[in-house]
Amino acid sequence: MNIFETTLQLAIGLGILNVWLIRFNQRTHYRGGVSTSLRDEFRVYGFRPGVFYIVGFIKVAAAIALIAGIFHRPLVVPAAAVLAVAMLIALLMHLKVKDPIMKSLPAAAMLVMSLLVTLS
Repeated sequence: MNIFETTLQLAIGLGILNVWLIRFNQRTHYRGGVSTSLRDEFRVYGFRPGVFYIVGFIKVAAAIALIAGIFHRPLVVPAAAVLAVAMLIALLMHLKVKDPIMKSLPAAAMLVMSLLVTLS
């Protein structure tokens, strides 16, 4: 493992944890549609309320696994692949609600970083 991969793992993992555990109830410039919280964003995308919890669990678990992967390599590729799929779906949801490109940039960046980790 090199410093570039470790940095990507930390950036992705901490970024996901920040969104889902710290800023989930805050308004940001990147929320889909006119949503004011992460839960509201899922409503804007047309998801049922339970999907929020399922996706949250998956993303938080994958983020923790990605960070833990710094010390236990077998966790890295599966965690990064799960997050890549999640970020692809996030991009599709931004397209669905016709968000401006700016709102999609965090998901796009996380997708690219997750793919780099998955393929490295």
